[in-house]
Amino acid sequence: MASNGNETFGLNYVTTNRFYVGLETSTISASFTECQGLGVTIKYESFHEGGVNDQKRILLGQPDFSEVTLKRGLTDDLVFWNWASQVMKTDSQKAIERRNVNILVFNQAGETMQCWTLIGAIPVGWKAPSLTADASSVAIEELTLIYEGMKVVAKSGTASATALGTRQNGYFGSE
Repeated sequence: MASNGNETFGLNYVTTNRFYVGLETSTISASFTECQGLGVTIKYESFHEGGVNDQKRILLGQPDFSEVTLKRGLTDDLVFWNWASQVMKTDSQKAIERRNVNILVFNQAGETMQCWTLIGAIPVGWKAPSLTADASSVAIEELTLIYEGMKVVAKSGTASATALGTRQNGYFGSE
């Protein structure tokens, strides 16, 4: 428990090894071993105003969402490759399938603590595992995603990716 003098707060920390990643409109049956790169940076410009020497002005710009890399054990399911290969096709008639990706973290009791939803994600990279004759580790494939936006929901209790307020098309409705 943390205390600020008057009130006591119960902090509910989570560990990084209890998470679930779900790609909407997909039937991925494999577990993900790693998710890295979640983040956003706000672009800004600063300038000094004439005659005001003790401070500067800051103009905020657009958010820049970082690439997210998902890693999973290689299986006979080609859903990563099939999705990534859509981007490489030159057929302009077929639109690239954008998906929402839900990343949920759990506490030790199995309760959902937060869900990050990458809105309108599309793959920009796929990487096959390194193959080594004398290794005994699991073959891991990687998928790198970019996305149009992010929604963060703090939700205690048992939750699923579909129970967090998404519309049928996968996008979150307004609150």
